[in-house]
Amino acid sequence: MHVALTIAASDPSGGAGIQADLAVFKELGVYGTCVVTNVTAQNTRGVDKICKVPPRIIAAQIDAITSDFHVAACKIGVLYSPRAVSVVAERIRRREIAQVVLDPVMSAKDGRVLLTPNALKRMKRFLLPRTMLITPNMDEASALSGVDVRDASTAKEAAKKLVDMGVKAVLIKGGHSEGEPVDILYHDSQFYEFSGKRSDKLMHGTGCVLSAAITARLALGHELFNAVEFAKRYVGRAIERSVALGKGRMTLFVGGLE
Repeated sequence: MHVALTIAASDPSGGAGIQADLAVFKELGVYGTCVVTNVTAQNTRGVDKICKVPPRIIAAQIDAITSDFHVAACKIGVLYSPRAVSVVAERIRRREIAQVVLDPVMSAKDGRVLLTPNALKRMKRFLLPRTMLITPNMDEASALSGVDVRDASTAKEAAKKLVDMGVKAVLIKGGHSEGEPVDILYHDSQFYEFSGKRSDKLMHGTGCVLSAAITARLALGHELFNAVEFAKRYVGRAIERSVALGKGRMTLFVGGLE
């Protein structure tokens, strides 16, 4: 059985983070392993507290998994602190983890910071060059590239800059744009556009689900374009099937397969 690894924060509500990633991995037929970078207190109303896992424990978790399993693909989510970014980048290099998908989560929907400014600097310097695919939204792409991403044209400009910074491929999510969302994939000097339908649901965890689905398909041996194409359909179905749980306004992922 193929093994995927998620390096991310814990979400006790199950809507995002480690819990959502593992649910996606299982549904898509890969064995999920995990490394917890932060423990959060959050629910459908927002993020209340964040507790950083010591970097030596993050490193020990990665060592424990990679010394026992062959990790076919790895997804990285919330890192939060500069030291977490550095240790994850170093362990990816040392343990020769291939097919890394980075979801550079910078803030929660309620505005809570999930990546500090110094952590962002280290991400650009140390982690991007070790990443196969990065999946930022438009705000995250702006922060990483220095380009003010507002539409498909500026997204393409930002994608080129991110590749120049060492990333092999870029998928910029268009959910924050005007009109119907269009995601831009830049890979092997080619642009691809994935159109979607805007939902009036207030979702929690769709970015995690998307990057986890891509990671699972890569672990199964699919090419990058096919993995992204599948993941886009998968997330669309997940949004349609999402359910309202908890006392907040969020709807949560419950599966994306028919």
